Amino acid sequence: MSLDFTEVTATDLGRHFGRRKALSQVSFECRAGEVLGLLGPNGAGKSTLIAILATLLAPSTGHVAYGGRTVNDLGARLRSTLGLLGHDLYLYPELTARENLLFFARLYGLSDAVPRTSAALDAANLADRADDQVLSFSRGMRQRLALERALIHAPRLLLLDEPFTGLDQASSTALVDRLQTLKRNGCLIVLATHDLEVAEGLLSRALYLRNGRLVAQDEGTGPLRERYRAAINAS
Repeated sequence: MSLDFTEVTATDLGRHFGRRKALSQVSFECRAGEVLGLLGPNGAGKSTLIAILATLLAPSTGHVAYGGRTVNDLGARLRSTLGLLGHDLYLYPELTARENLLFFARLYGLSDAVPRTSAALDAANLADRADDQVLSFSRGMRQRLALERALIHAPRLLLLDEPFTGLDQASSTALVDRLQTLKRNGCLIVLATHDLEVAEGLLSRALYLRNGRLVAQDEGTGPLRERYRAAINAS
């Protein structure tokens, strides 16, 4: 059975932690070649939603379909089609940059792990630090390496939770360019961010979340910051 898909659909997603509702009745669709933005204040439910899409957290209500099939249909193999960059970078600081990428490439069973690792180090602008331990890297360098870790297996769905954290302007611009290329190549990208200036022009559509609920969504007319304020204040 093929694991490939060209759309992800969330239907009435809810997630409760005891009496607290982190998400409530959230529904949306993301299609191949789109960058879907998750926007909202702290505590809006963005990270919880990313974790559910990544299959790291089960919804309390509702479901997610990947090309019409759920996690129960696809099983653990679904994770081979997902890439995740979250608050935890999932890097081993005592290993070098090269060793980290090789480890994850081999974890995915890639037969071309070595050339993929070299290409990833070039993409992260870390080829000259490839054999240095990650514990010696700045936050921005770790962030760039973690992105390549998330992309090493060419995932169909890329999930990003505040990916611009710790990046300088040049690195942020490079990341936007990289995401634009992935978008053109048909990757599905879901991006949670507070950096509206960087996200401007990158997002295909935006979902606005507040207190765990989807309060609005749009495809982009007018400045993103103004649309954000209107959506959040109206809720």
